[in-house]
Amino acid sequence: MRTPSTDRGRLLLVLALATAVAVFTATVPLLRDWFDLRVYYGTVHTWLHHGGRIYDYQVPGTTYGFTYPPFAAVSMAPMGYLGLGTAITAALFLNLAALAAVLRILAGPDWRRYGWFGWALVACGLALFEPLRDTFSFGQVNLLLLALVLGDGWLLSTGRGRWAGVGIGLAAAVKLTPALFIGLLLVARRWRAAAVATAVALGATGLAALVDPDASRFYWTRAMWDTTRVGRLDYVSNQSLQGVLARLGETGRPLWASVVLIVLCVWAVRARRAVVAGDWIAAFALTGLTACLVSPITWVHHLVWLLPSFAVLIRAGHPRIAGALYAVMCTSVVWLWFNDASGIDGFLGSNTYTWITLGLLLWLPTGQALDDRAPLSRNATTTAPAPSAAAATIAAVSVQPGPSSGTTGAATGAAGGPGLGPARNVSSEPTGSTRPAAAKPQSSSSRASLYTVKPPPA
Repeated sequence: MRTPSTDRGRLLLVLALATAVAVFTATVPLLRDWFDLRVYYGTVHTWLHHGGRIYDYQVPGTTYGFTYPPFAAVSMAPMGYLGLGTAITAALFLNLAALAAVLRILAGPDWRRYGWFGWALVACGLALFEPLRDTFSFGQVNLLLLALVLGDGWLLSTGRGRWAGVGIGLAAAVKLTPALFIGLLLVARRWRAAAVATAVALGATGLAALVDPDASRFYWTRAMWDTTRVGRLDYVSNQSLQGVLARLGETGRPLWASVVLIVLCVWAVRARRAVVAGDWIAAFALTGLTACLVSPITWVHHLVWLLPSFAVLIRAGHPRIAGALYAVMCTSVVWLWFNDASGIDGFLGSNTYTWITLGLLLWLPTGQALDDRAPLSRNATTTAPAPSAAAATIAAVSVQPGPSSGTTGAATGAAGGPGLGPARNVSSEPTGSTRPAAAKPQSSSSRASLYTVKPPPA
């Protein structure tokens, strides 16, 4: 399919795509009614105004409450002085701003070359991406954390590493998973950035301990180790290695720990190679992939951490592979095995997103010299590539190689290129279900009910 040659044709194409995306998101995937945001809001509102304890709150009619470290509640405290509607609106704008920042970093300084048409195609494609849809409709914080982490990556890749580590430290204090990026800084031998990230994370955690000592004591001694507070390990939305093992009936920690150790070793080797070549976007992409794999619970919406990997694939000249994988992650295919993940088809199908994440960790292109990465020509037109598939959409924000050489990047440990390298039926199904399996989520309108209106059975 060729790109329309006139602005009128491009506008008509964008309108047609936007209509198709709107119909899809309104009829196929059921939205989540900002369930996780309701958890945050109810927690801080009860804590600030009614003397409740952070980890005692549960959304009415459910068993779900706050599961993040105490600093997350402290950072969300302003929400307690807003109405719920205002808090939802603010969360939407914050997520949009974070998404814009992520795309800006991944696209680099040449972002204007794609024009309104290219970015319109990107918006349509991103609206189909299941992890992104769920992040917005749950009211989750994934995009904000991704933006913080990639911000540090941008600082490192552009030689502005003096303040690098602040974003990673804050992200790690809000959720534990981004702490793996401190490990990346150590692997990269960026001692100052690692020290800054660690100091910021510990400082934020200490601040939360001063604000609410009892909550901090409870979290770090009990809640942190109790995964049942988050949800069932074998729930199909858990697309981590632990989720795969749990669906096989293997819940022993020694086996899981052994698999995690192997994955971490693979990550360390591949991330180090990427860093040595100055390929910071690949290093950060690999770390995001690994964090999703080794975390005991990785809900589908956590997989927004895969977005940088698609940029790497495009940049390395593999737009078809990127498009195919991206398209699969737009289908909600894992939910076909919501009721029964047994058999070979269940093993393969219910873990589809895990296989994609693992495959990207093993085969994502890394360690390329910057001058060798040129999947898109410098003399390309100012519009995005033709929207033949999801690959065309992702290609619009692929990172272009910068003018500096790979040798220089390897010597300095910072890439010289641009960026990091050169969202009806309403459902309030929580992130992880601890209830017996009911109708399939995202595929049945029978689930369109609100817990706060009609609580499920205990």
